[in-house]
Amino acid sequence: MGALGRQGVWLAAMLLIVLAPSMANSAIRYDSRTRIFRLDSRDTSYAFRIGADGKLRPLYWGVRRDDAMPFPAAAADPPAGDVASSQAAQEYPGQGGGLDREPGLKLAFANGNRDLVLRYVSHEIADDRLTVRLADINEAVAVELHYAIDEATGILARSATVINRTGAPVRIDQMMAASYTLPKADGYRMRYLTGRWTGEFSVRSRPVDGAATVLESRNGNTGHQSNPWLALTSDAAADEEHGAVWFGALGWSGSWRIVTEQDDNGLVRVTGGYNPYDFAYSLRPGEQLSSPIFYGGFAPAGFGDASRRMHRFQRAQLLPRRGGKLPLRKILYNSWEATLFDVNEAGQIALADKAAALGVERFVIDDGWFGNRKDDRAGLGDWTVNAGKFPNGLGKVIAHVHRLGMEFGLWVEPEMVNPDSDLYRAHPDWVVHFPGRPQSQTRNQLVLNLARPDVRDHVLATMDRLLRDNRIDFIKWDHNRNLSEPGWPGLAAGDQQRLYVDYVRNLYWIFAELRRRHPNVEFESCASGGGRVDLGIMALTDQMWVSDNTDPFDRLAIHDGFSQGYAPAAMMAWVTGSPSWTSNRATSLRYRFLSAMQGGLGIGDRVDRWTAAETAMAQPMVADYKMIRATVQQGDLYRLISPTRGSGRSVTLSVSADGQQAVLFSFSHQTKVDAPMMLRGLDPAKIYRARMIGGDPLPAGVPAEASGAMWMTQGANIPMSGDYQAAALVLEAVL
Repeated sequence: MGALGRQGVWLAAMLLIVLAPSMANSAIRYDSRTRIFRLDSRDTSYAFRIGADGKLRPLYWGVRRDDAMPFPAAAADPPAGDVASSQAAQEYPGQGGGLDREPGLKLAFANGNRDLVLRYVSHEIADDRLTVRLADINEAVAVELHYAIDEATGILARSATVINRTGAPVRIDQMMAASYTLPKADGYRMRYLTGRWTGEFSVRSRPVDGAATVLESRNGNTGHQSNPWLALTSDAAADEEHGAVWFGALGWSGSWRIVTEQDDNGLVRVTGGYNPYDFAYSLRPGEQLSSPIFYGGFAPAGFGDASRRMHRFQRAQLLPRRGGKLPLRKILYNSWEATLFDVNEAGQIALADKAAALGVERFVIDDGWFGNRKDDRAGLGDWTVNAGKFPNGLGKVIAHVHRLGMEFGLWVEPEMVNPDSDLYRAHPDWVVHFPGRPQSQTRNQLVLNLARPDVRDHVLATMDRLLRDNRIDFIKWDHNRNLSEPGWPGLAAGDQQRLYVDYVRNLYWIFAELRRRHPNVEFESCASGGGRVDLGIMALTDQMWVSDNTDPFDRLAIHDGFSQGYAPAAMMAWVTGSPSWTSNRATSLRYRFLSAMQGGLGIGDRVDRWTAAETAMAQPMVADYKMIRATVQQGDLYRLISPTRGSGRSVTLSVSADGQQAVLFSFSHQTKVDAPMMLRGLDPAKIYRARMIGGDPLPAGVPAEASGAMWMTQGANIPMSGDYQAAALVLEAVL
């Protein structure tokens, strides 16, 4: 795939997201005799046809069909003009012709017409992409549907572009990226992710029936309450390893909506894109608007299969690469919990010494280093170094960190401003607001209107200068509040709701431009924890902070939910203090390390207060993590026992892509465990040598060496007893 796809830079006009990333070796074909389009991966097929009435009709989505095997017979098209014609499933339905289901596109024309009936005009297959062109039956409005399929995983990327070729403005009231239709079956259930701040990524399930289910964010960002991912199955016995599963995720970091509904004929449709809540986008003659990308996939072997496909796709196609490779996440230390806002040169240097002695590779100064920043009431927006705290600028600390062999990182929150700041005093009109109305605050801050070109350019210039003037290797980019009072003074009333799209589009542009200018800097997406986790921001940032809750027990459930749709390669987790500030739960340092080692490992504790014994325990844990992180971050994940299923246990297994290493993490809570755990994904013919992380001796129930077949049929028994116990087993192939 080309660099544009890998770094998420979907450039069309003003960084419109038009095309999916290129997916090499995909097979896209059109049969002019049957009028069927088919997209094939290694083991899946997706097909739709041009109906007799010119509308696109979904045909098949599932296990790959041999070329000689015809697709199932399609239902006959209802008579043209019959209302039933609009009830039949469409690839991308317009709001017209009697449609009473979720539309892909809803428009209002200048002449008062709100009827939109889209029919096939032409298509093009080029560069591993399919573009199908539709047009309204009367109005000069064109719609382009964009398709690509990943050969390795079968994941589809679908999006849409609307072009106004009329002589007057056209108002878009709803625009989705795609509508997916599942095979007809009874008993579909939907798995999805919901939550709250410090309780993100809770796995939920509900039946799919005639009552539409809406997942959404109205907040201007991805949101904590719901995440734009879902999975569906009609197999009542489906689990991690069994059952056909259809799954999807939106690549959009603003307000979004996914609607799942079952029609009168029993067909289940999933439609996703921009949230129509408070949404209107006026297209002038000749203008166009593109949707986000709605990724969808099919997995024949359960929810675990669905997750592993999504993880592989993200690692290969979305997450930024360096030199053609996906880099491993560095072990970092973050100073927040040690200092809060009380940062200074001497204190940070002392913490850096402690972190380096543990084997940490990246030292990050968090909030408090800039402007008049003594607490969260002032300073946001003034991104200059506080001379009272850092009399030598950041240079002395950065040089010291680099001499210790670590990279240097910095926390920023460029999209926000405190009213008590030089920036706000100079530009009070730069915030999102309605004139004369109250301005709601969260964390004593307001949101800069990044949709404005002057604000966008200021943020870019400020961050660019910060990176040019300092040897910074890493940026933790935070976003600590939602949009409210979403006004855009100075813009015509009919255009102000462009804010929801233009804000995110400009955010993507800033990230893309910073990456172009500073290709060696890595970025972390953070939004009060997991408030901005989605496939759009993933393509432009290297890693994600998935929750402000660092309690290691709570994190097991958060990691479980996150992994349903997102790769551990992007997930950061920290070892922090005990008792936890969120739960007041006390846990051992070993338990905290093993919980955090299931993603990218970070440390945020008061290491300056650690005892000699704690330091002596942490050093080999850090060293062990360096030996297993390639497997943990970039291997195949098997959720053997979910922490949310009421068993009192959590067990995961990561297996390297080449099958040479496997890492088993086992946690026990309020119970005694003394039973073997059957492993998955190993090479049955290989001999694996076992060892425990942290230097513990092998339990009696774990052989020193055994074949992959033995580990998968007879298992590994790691006895544990008591509250909050943890252990980790490493298997290395020797033959």
